[in-house]
Amino acid sequence: MSDENSTRLDALIRSPFARLATLLEGIKPGAEPINLSLGEPRASLPPFLGPILEEHLNAFGRYPPIKGIPALRQSIAKWLSRRYPALQDAIDPERHVLPLNGSREGLFSAVFPACARKPGIGEPVVLIPNPFYQVYAAAAGAAGATPMFLTAGPETGFLPDLNAIDEAVLNRTVALYLCSPSNPEGAVASPDYLAKAIQLARRHDFLLFADECYSEIYGDEPPPGAIEIAESQTRSLANVVAFQSLSKRSGLPGLRSGFAAGDPAFMGAYFRFRNVACPQVPLPLQHVSAAAWADEAHVEEARGLYRANFDSADVILNGRYGFRRPAGSFFLWLNMAGFGGGEAAATTLWKGCGVKVLPGAYLTHAQPDGANPGQDFIRVALVHDAETTREALGRIVATLG
Repeated sequence: MSDENSTRLDALIRSPFARLATLLEGIKPGAEPINLSLGEPRASLPPFLGPILEEHLNAFGRYPPIKGIPALRQSIAKWLSRRYPALQDAIDPERHVLPLNGSREGLFSAVFPACARKPGIGEPVVLIPNPFYQVYAAAAGAAGATPMFLTAGPETGFLPDLNAIDEAVLNRTVALYLCSPSNPEGAVASPDYLAKAIQLARRHDFLLFADECYSEIYGDEPPPGAIEIAESQTRSLANVVAFQSLSKRSGLPGLRSGFAAGDPAFMGAYFRFRNVACPQVPLPLQHVSAAAWADEAHVEEARGLYRANFDSADVILNGRYGFRRPAGSFFLWLNMAGFGGGEAAATTLWKGCGVKVLPGAYLTHAQPDGANPGQDFIRVALVHDAETTREALGRIVATLG
């Protein structure tokens, strides 16, 4: 890799949490620390999973199949059919589903076969919403593609404006990442929006990579899914791949288990790539995952915790800092323009009251004119129990006013 490409890649993959550690280094917290910077669910682990893990401990001594055991693929297919009625009888566990070593691994590795399926287009383009999950940019950079950042601010409902993408760019595009509910704003793409994205993907023959790991954390209505819309409107999953994870849905980030599902032609190529280049999910964890996808009670219990936390935010924040209750996910995206911007506010909160939040600029990329759509914001993760969340939100208001 050339020095220029190495520098470019380094600029794309800076960890927001490493940057936050540098920002706060040497500053003493003003109270007992509460970490609201990391989207790590704190709900108690589903108790029925422990015995399943223990039952299959000996399987750690075997190489796991990259395609996953049939029980896991079938459990995932059944979950998709329950969650999205339009997918009833449409998901073939053999052709449409691949287990992943966490959705992050899948979101990264999928770009390589996506690039390979469109040779001869010049330098490929990967479209990325801005704010974005850093793995999207890391994948584009590692695959030698040009990342193009699509601003997703309040003027576009916190989702990229699909009508504003240049036709020439679309012709060179190999993948569009779309996160719904979005991280960090919690915006949910409507069925019409998803249909538009699918139409673009098919017209220009690129992959729509739908990052739906927050789909089970919502308020009133479950968000629509990309493969649900594709199947219901066209009876085809072509050009669409959805990525899911047990990290957020089941509060199991340490399990490192998720899946990709969608376009069978792409999934075949993706399997062949993963078979030589990607990690398998250990066999005991595949059995645990199959059980987790089959159960909804623990998911609804966690949703209740997040709803209670947002109820507290409604009361405590009471319209401050541009607060709006998001349709999905467990983040707040708060405007700190009146407090010097996101970095200044994060420093003030840590020093003043021991609450750790993430500056929005660490999740965004500067636009060509130098403006950064996250500069004025902080991301706040409401992942703690109700008492800790109320305490942290109360400290924020007491400190900032």
